[in-house]
Amino acid sequence: MSKKRILFIASEMSPYLEMTEFSEIVNKLAIKSNDSGFEIRCIMPRFGVINERRHRLHEVVRLSGINVAIDNDDYPLQIKVASLPNARLQVYFLDNEDLFKRKFIFHDEKEKWFEDNGLRAVFFCKGALETVKKFGWPPDIIHCSGWMTGLVPLYLKTVYKKEPVFSHSKCVFTIGQNTYKEKLGADFLKLANINPALLKEKDLEAFKDANNTGMFRGGAAWADAITFGAPKVEKKLVDEFGKVKGKKVLAYNAESDLTDYLQLYTDLAK
Repeated sequence: MSKKRILFIASEMSPYLEMTEFSEIVNKLAIKSNDSGFEIRCIMPRFGVINERRHRLHEVVRLSGINVAIDNDDYPLQIKVASLPNARLQVYFLDNEDLFKRKFIFHDEKEKWFEDNGLRAVFFCKGALETVKKFGWPPDIIHCSGWMTGLVPLYLKTVYKKEPVFSHSKCVFTIGQNTYKEKLGADFLKLANINPALLKEKDLEAFKDANNTGMFRGGAAWADAITFGAPKVEKKLVDEFGKVKGKKVLAYNAESDLTDYLQLYTDLAK
């Protein structure tokens, strides 16, 4: 029997980028899943603060060259790869000269919010799914973590629904702690609608607040299973997604040895 495949799509992952405690959990989950017989790949953004030389990133020429179309504009996608330290695992980094080269994450040196953070999130979510298509590597489970991945579950169930590579994919979405108070912009829903023929206005309803909570809400609403990745999560989200009929939900557990996640993956991949 072939190994079940898990794809981690994360906005942060230790040791490359550590903004919240879940970055370390993603690292441990990937390693533990790999050691438990799953086949693993990871995708994250190549923010300019990530040191390419220290982490030994190099471009994957055969995968680069994709253009990600968003709102009638094309954004070249560059893909880099590194091996996760102390594990035989590949981590792929999605890069774009205009969107990710800056030496800051979501705010500039004066703590000013980048006005294109909404566009960057759309680029990352669509780019991640386009990268998997280019891999030709059908994942059984896609585990999304970080607000920036919130659109992935929606896209999987709509725009990419008929793509053969995702035909058996189930999506887990982790709701974490809110890390910003700004909005993603008045044009966010327009940018997020990457295919108006397949994405209806009502499909984007959960994202309408265009903020941190809205991205978590949208990701959880469209996912097949939900986990809580921090002790302090927006109360509205706990009330809304703490129990959801027809979905498996994992509560936050600081003492977890992560076997509950492995069981969740196994159950979903059946």
